[in-house]
Amino acid sequence: MTTDLTKFAKDNGIEYFMISFTDLFGGQRAKLVPARAIADMQEDGAGFAGFATWLDLTPAHPDMLAVPDPEAAIILPWDKTIAWVPGNCVMEGQDVAQAPRNVLRKLISEAADEGMHVKTGIEAEFFLLTPDGQEISDKFDTAEKPCYDQQAFMRRLDVIREISDYMLEMGWGAYQNDHEDANGQWEMNWDYDDALKTADKHSFFKFMAKCVAEKHGYKATFMPKPIEGLTGNGCHAHISVWDAPGADSKVNVFAGEGEGQTGEVGLSERGKNFLGGIMKHASALAAITNPTVNSYKRINAPRTTSGATWAPNTVTWTGNNRTHMVRVPGPGRFELRLPDGAVNPYLLQAIIIAAGLSGVRTKADPGKRHDIDMYAEGYKITDAPKLPLNMLDALRAYDDDTELKAAMGEEFSSAYLKMKHQEWNDFCSHFSSWEKANTLDI
Repeated sequence: MTTDLTKFAKDNGIEYFMISFTDLFGGQRAKLVPARAIADMQEDGAGFAGFATWLDLTPAHPDMLAVPDPEAAIILPWDKTIAWVPGNCVMEGQDVAQAPRNVLRKLISEAADEGMHVKTGIEAEFFLLTPDGQEISDKFDTAEKPCYDQQAFMRRLDVIREISDYMLEMGWGAYQNDHEDANGQWEMNWDYDDALKTADKHSFFKFMAKCVAEKHGYKATFMPKPIEGLTGNGCHAHISVWDAPGADSKVNVFAGEGEGQTGEVGLSERGKNFLGGIMKHASALAAITNPTVNSYKRINAPRTTSGATWAPNTVTWTGNNRTHMVRVPGPGRFELRLPDGAVNPYLLQAIIIAAGLSGVRTKADPGKRHDIDMYAEGYKITDAPKLPLNMLDALRAYDDDTELKAAMGEEFSSAYLKMKHQEWNDFCSHFSSWEKANTLDI
């Protein structure tokens, strides 16, 4: 039975709803709706001018309506009179095909038709900076190897504990928080879940982290590489496939005694093929998982001050080894280490499912497992593709991957490529201090 948001408001003391959607660039958009008006909004949706956001629409398009998903409503832990609820974008009675949450919903449905229910967990990394975003917020956080730094953690305990307390209150199953590998960087973990629920939580987590940080006088950023020389913000995704969604799932479809090198690390034949799809489409995947100009400062970065970038630059997979693009840490799941903090929460899940489904349908083989230290001995692997060097290369790889484009939806792919090429062109027309420093005296 669908949750009645009017009753939900009365039962929980909700005075306002934030009806939210995420655009192609990962921007979160919302309207604040008084509880007295939510019944109409639940039926018809909140109206937006799509052109005013990062969607491929014009001022001539009709209103785009964000119809709230009542089952995904989250009461703001820091203001319990407001509930955040993600919306599904509709125009003239039809789903807006380019809207990221709709792209994901479509792919979840396709996977379910083939008996596969994708569950994921993500590791959201972020920096706490000064309000202007120019420096890390803690001037004493200067250790050469700051990962798990206990004293630095205590100096930002107020922020991290508040966010963790909220996740516990919401029942997310928060289980660990740590100071990450860069000065001023943090990671917070919660339980894995169905792909759509993980995407909604990921979206809300970014919103929540920014709000709590601002409350304490800091700026939280998920930018892939906000500080030169330091480790960038990743968003590693842990992926498994089950026989049913939610609590009804009983069998991990990825777990089993498969054959060959994938079987040795605990992946079934279907898990092997799903992984094969990820490897097959990896270069094109980067256009979604690493969506900004800045993203390629992380995945193709030189050694950081801590000694490692913790990011891949080559399309390889391994067992329990963190120097490759994909790690299989144990039976029945694998970790995709390619995505960064700027990834769109909904498109991340969508591209994983699209590539994995492709692999299962074509019985793709992920290729040879490599167990070497890629940072120290990567030069020994000469036949593995390199990841794109920049956003333009990634967009071209995506455009060339007709199978993946079709899986994500032609309307979405066309809109995404068009707007991302415009972003690249805007970047190329930007004059930088580097140009003067290196050209003024030529």
